[in-house]
Amino acid sequence: MPEYTTEQKADMAANYAALMLHDEGMEISAENINKIVAAAGLKLEPYLAPLYEKTLNGKDIAELLMNAASGSAAAAPAGAAAGGAAAPEEEEEEEEEEEEDEDMGFGLFD
Repeated sequence: MPEYTTEQKADMAANYAALMLHDEGMEISAENINKIVAAAGLKLEPYLAPLYEKTLNGKDIAELLMNAASGSAAAAPAGAAAGGAAAPEEEEEEEEEEEEDEDMGFGLFD
């Protein structure tokens, strides 16, 4: 398991707290986030809980999660298709160069 910095732990704690509040149907507020994080024995930077409240309160968290998951899943096949299309072109160029060498009428060991 990787070692996380204090800032990374605090950020993950705030994320999980917001998800727990959403799952329980509770308001995602700075106060509620801080309560959950404190119960876990952690402390957030003063700006972090209000930032999560401002960003997430009133938003459809399930929709945000689905959009994030579908966006990254759609990007992977598109990237693979782009990478896959470039490889045959390179191979074709290499084959053409090899053919040009063969057409000179002599070989290295003739």
